Amino acid sequence: METPATLEFLSFDDIANWRRDDHRAAFEAFRRSAFRNLEKPSKTGAFGISAADLEPAFAAARNGVDDARTFFERHFRPARIVADGFVTGFYEPIVEASPVSTQRFRHPILSRPADLVDIDAENHPVDWDAGIAFGRQTTEGIVPFFDRGEIERGALDGRGLEMAWLADKVDLFFIHVQGAARLVMTDGSERRVTYAAKSGHSFSGPGKILAERGEIPLKDVTMQSIRAWFAANPARIDEVLWQNRSYIFFKDAPVDDPALGPIAAAKVPLTAGRSLAVDRNLHTFATPFFVEAPQMEFARLMIAQDTGSAIIGPARGDIFCGSGDAAGDVAGVIKHRAKFFMLVPERHA
Repeated sequence: METPATLEFLSFDDIANWRRDDHRAAFEAFRRSAFRNLEKPSKTGAFGISAADLEPAFAAARNGVDDARTFFERHFRPARIVADGFVTGFYEPIVEASPVSTQRFRHPILSRPADLVDIDAENHPVDWDAGIAFGRQTTEGIVPFFDRGEIERGALDGRGLEMAWLADKVDLFFIHVQGAARLVMTDGSERRVTYAAKSGHSFSGPGKILAERGEIPLKDVTMQSIRAWFAANPARIDEVLWQNRSYIFFKDAPVDDPALGPIAAAKVPLTAGRSLAVDRNLHTFATPFFVEAPQMEFARLMIAQDTGSAIIGPARGDIFCGSGDAAGDVAGVIKHRAKFFMLVPERHA
């Protein structure tokens, strides 16, 4: 397999901010992945780091350590990924929701439909793009699933897929973008949902669409500027959002510790400021990365624990910033160049 990018092996002392970090916080996130690996080992990415390579570090982490920095230095070798790096941010929205449809709560969060099927090498239609991962099973075979516009116009009505209802369509869309949410139900209870599947259509971000139409300068596109445009142009929300044909379905994902984030792709609760979404095709979940983004004064050890359709490339990451509006304010403006140092397990290196 072709190497995704050149790795330049270094010493930890070559990473200027390595000793200044709080390695214990990163270790606790890594330890959660270590216990998850007992249940189901992670798939190996194109860089070739396997769950077996990580197992010596996992075993040590499960037993606990006295000094977290020494732990990482003992079990890993740092390597700079020789590629242009870039980071963005994501968060877990906290929104009010109703268990039933009302005049105010009209926009549903949907669970996975029974006829939505995973596409793999065995059932992939010959004329479909290789990247399409979902389709709709019919008696005549697999066809494209309904897109966002069709679903919001009622294509799935009457199937009982509604998990909860929101008051704001834009809030619902950004829950789709983030892939998880904490729902504060009208009876005072809380419910946490996370990504279950998607329609199979490619993602088209509203920021890019609005920039191409001259509505928002590309340099000014943030979650906040997109929300502001929607607030000022409520009659055009569907016009823009339906350009993004991708649609996300959810499932319940309770988290025992409310201080932690949602359970994401790596099947562990995310840790604010320590969990990183990476390109799943290239990287293996639980791999540690030291990320330096000087423009945002960010230099921190992080653990690969999530992925996303927009996270593509060897030095591309999405930083989990936490839950709620304050975390969203931080996540929505992160768009910075960064250096990525991958910690390669000694067994692999």
